[in-house]
Amino acid sequence: MASFSLFRLGRFLRSIFAPATAIIGFSCLLTFIFILYQPSHGPGAKQRLGWQSWDIVSEIPLNVDLGATTDESASGAVKQPGDADPDVDWWNVSSSETTFDAASLPLDVWDPLLPHDTGLSEIEVTTCWLDPWIIPFITEDFCTPSTTKEQDAIRGKWVRVDRNLNAQGLSFQNIHYRRTRRLDIPLISDIRILSEGDTPFSPGASESGWIKIPRTVSPRGKKQYLWYKADKTSREMSATEKRQLITEIDVTYGDDKPWYGFEKLEPPVAQGDSKAETVSLTIRHGVKPPPRAPPLHFSHEGKYKILQIADLHYSVSAGVCRDTPLTPCVGADNITNSLISHVLDIEKPDLIVFTGDQLNGQGTSWDAKSVLAKFAQAVTDRGIPWAAVFGNHDDEDGDTRERQVRYMQGLPYSLVQTGPRDIHGVGNYVLKVWSADPSKTHLLTLYFLDSGAYAKSWLDFASFGHSDEYDWIHQDQIDWFLEESAQISPIERPFTPDAAKDLGGLWERQFADQITPTTRRLAKPNAMMFFHIPLEEAFSAADVDPRTGKALDVGEQLEGNGNAKKQDGFFHKALLQAKETDHRAGGNAREVKVVANGHDHITEKCRRIKGIWNCFGGGGSYAGYGKINFDRRFRVYEISDFGETIRTYKRTEHDEIVDDMVLVGKGAPTPYEGV
Repeated sequence: MASFSLFRLGRFLRSIFAPATAIIGFSCLLTFIFILYQPSHGPGAKQRLGWQSWDIVSEIPLNVDLGATTDESASGAVKQPGDADPDVDWWNVSSSETTFDAASLPLDVWDPLLPHDTGLSEIEVTTCWLDPWIIPFITEDFCTPSTTKEQDAIRGKWVRVDRNLNAQGLSFQNIHYRRTRRLDIPLISDIRILSEGDTPFSPGASESGWIKIPRTVSPRGKKQYLWYKADKTSREMSATEKRQLITEIDVTYGDDKPWYGFEKLEPPVAQGDSKAETVSLTIRHGVKPPPRAPPLHFSHEGKYKILQIADLHYSVSAGVCRDTPLTPCVGADNITNSLISHVLDIEKPDLIVFTGDQLNGQGTSWDAKSVLAKFAQAVTDRGIPWAAVFGNHDDEDGDTRERQVRYMQGLPYSLVQTGPRDIHGVGNYVLKVWSADPSKTHLLTLYFLDSGAYAKSWLDFASFGHSDEYDWIHQDQIDWFLEESAQISPIERPFTPDAAKDLGGLWERQFADQITPTTRRLAKPNAMMFFHIPLEEAFSAADVDPRTGKALDVGEQLEGNGNAKKQDGFFHKALLQAKETDHRAGGNAREVKVVANGHDHITEKCRRIKGIWNCFGGGGSYAGYGKINFDRRFRVYEISDFGETIRTYKRTEHDEIVDDMVLVGKGAPTPYEGV
């Protein structure tokens, strides 16, 4: 009986062996075909089925102008610390270019920061008495050019340029365009603004694809009309012609330069006068991504220079001069830009930090994008990396801080970051400055925080405005800073080039108590911090220099204390707790050596409190409040000895050097050793 059972078991196993083998083999074949096997890409890999037709995928470097040569594009490439040719500085070695898939960009959304290479097929102008943002379900029918589903499929859906040509009037006048990837639709290669009766072609000549929009484009003043030329399809164009296609339309207010990569159409659609600012249409040809900043790094001699620019208070207009004997003083923003250019050419800094109130607020910076297009112009023209924090006026009457960060990131050489979205403020971030030698050692930490604007209160609604009390750095920002500080790795200090490649037995010697403050040690790099509104402790009693018996308090304060009345204890809970090292030989040295503030225009002192220097930039703009016979000025920080020494001074509008002093390192006051 037992043998019969074994016989039946054997027959059963044989009966399932063949099907099981077939199933397993077939599964392996499918796995190889669809997962393991990667065939070479054929021409079909470049195609996508879009909502209009077959789309051609155009992969374009994000950091390269389509019209640039290989050498030109390399100069703007994004570079990160990494292995480098020993004969070439590591930060000058181009990394692989970041590309984007043009077919992934939406065709029916207006966003002038998107690097579209897709052309426009049609333009229209509309006027509406209702705000399209407030009542979209009504204005969609009455304030949008007419269309059909068939036209949308062929020429593209209508896209509204959200910037109102009549922003300073009562009605809403907007440009609309269609964008298409189809190869059989004529695309727009030229746009003109002409007075009534004028044409873009000679009398009797062929119109050659020129189309006139029947509705006037001028919100006020003499009538002007927009003409555009669309006579060739993408299939008929050469590569050069495709690069010159008009890929975006924008609107700029004021008389300053347009957004990076755009050019103004002349004449303006509305000339400026005593009641309203100039309104101009701007266009972009092709794709012009802004050049990116290289990694921040010391010189081979171990030096690094930071220029602080505080409280520009720029407006959509050219700005109004305040509290200055300078005559004539017409167009404060432009005069300030000239002064900044002069200081940059003399100081030649490695980094610029704007410490808040780039925008004036107070009803004059109602279009943030037009102001941001010009505030860093002197810096970007020189190819200098720059960072920024927000002040209390920046989002008073314009775009939100989140939107402004995105604008600033769309400017050349910007290092501005949004920061964590789950804590107070926008623009809490960290930048690191590296050594120039191949070790690429982190030698200096730069912290940026958003000190807010105005404290929130239930009374704000009742007063139809905001509180008069300043905001402060909150507990979640304290936690964020301590977390970021804890992640900073110690280095061998003082640093010498190439010494960081092999630390040898430093860790063992540290545990053996062989490292003391007077010898080489493992510690975090020195750090500096930038935010706008000063802390209450910035006005506390200063440390005393044991060498002289005098207070470590240098500079002038010609106004009251500008700190917030409330606080969460950032100075004591954050700055005093972040130490260079936890090792007992490290003493009581703080990681952050300098806190740099703006906000108080005619306060420009440096005061050391419990080992931390609190320094003010001093007003550098003719558009911000000041004091007669108190020169506009900019604070400079010179960091040398590979991050060990920090020196500061102020350069005035008359090229005077004021309060030159060493804060940290060789020649500095005795380090703080209190509790």
